[in-house]
Amino acid sequence: DLTGLARVKEGRNPEPTASVIDTQSVKTSTNVPLTSQGTDAAKKIVGRKRGILTDTLGLILAVIVTAASLSENAVGIHLINQAKKTYPSISKSWVDTGFKNAMVEHGASLGVDVEVVHRKSDAPGFHVVKRRWVVERSLGWIMLRRRLARDYETLPTSSEAMIHIASIDNLAKRITDETTPTWRGTY
Repeated sequence: DLTGLARVKEGRNPEPTASVIDTQSVKTSTNVPLTSQGTDAAKKIVGRKRGILTDTLGLILAVIVTAASLSENAVGIHLINQAKKTYPSISKSWVDTGFKNAMVEHGASLGVDVEVVHRKSDAPGFHVVKRRWVVERSLGWIMLRRRLARDYETLPTSSEAMIHIASIDNLAKRITDETTPTWRGTY
């Protein structure tokens, strides 16, 4: 398991005990069927919603891609079910305020303490939110892949596969301490 290797390299137990969950709505290309798209009313985006569950290092443990109209609770419940099957050791999870009581209650039924992390309402602009920055960084990493900047895939499962491929690249870099060769700085 590459995730276990990366965790051990960072001095962690190979089995994660905590996770962070978030979603991201992305626009779709013209070849995506309308049946697999939706409108995220909160973000005013027509497209798909990506949900990821990461460990505390930002390693992706579970992925789902759905129509953007699906609620964060529904996405979160699917993610925590998927992660709990693969990593039964997970007992804590942090989510943002988009996730409501249904997610907290479902997590409790699985033995996972789901904590909703609130933003500091008095602080204007960007600031680091407890534990949530890890999953935001992971979403940023996958957005670096040109193919994931927008959802081009006909099937949501193909989009999930592309996210897994980006995650494998990240894991390989962490395990081997190698970076992808770049043309920048060479003339």
